[in-house]
Amino acid sequence: MSRNTRVRRVGTRRATDIDRVFHALGDPTRRALLEALSRESVPASSLAKPLRISLTAVIQHLRVLEASRLVRTVKVGRTRTCHVDASGFAALDRWILDHRTTWTRRLDRLGELLDEPEQEP
Repeated sequence: MSRNTRVRRVGTRRATDIDRVFHALGDPTRRALLEALSRESVPASSLAKPLRISLTAVIQHLRVLEASRLVRTVKVGRTRTCHVDASGFAALDRWILDHRTTWTRRLDRLGELLDEPEQEP
């Protein structure tokens, strides 16, 4: 496998990761689940009542959050315990840093252009 092929595959995987993270964070119910889990790890069954949704809906939302690596669940017996998984947030941090760096450079260059004295024709 060539280096370019490897770079494309890694780039594609990162794009897929960040797409999943943004998709997961785009839903207010999933953000509420993350907020609840940021305080403590809890069984999935205890997440439904405060949000006034069914356990089935919670499980569906948790699957999306797991696919984006924002949440991890562990099933022991009949209890599925959920907690926040930092790896999805790491992908989001990388994406933000990459874009912040690009826009900072562009805005710095714009500032330099605007600071240059005007030249007479």
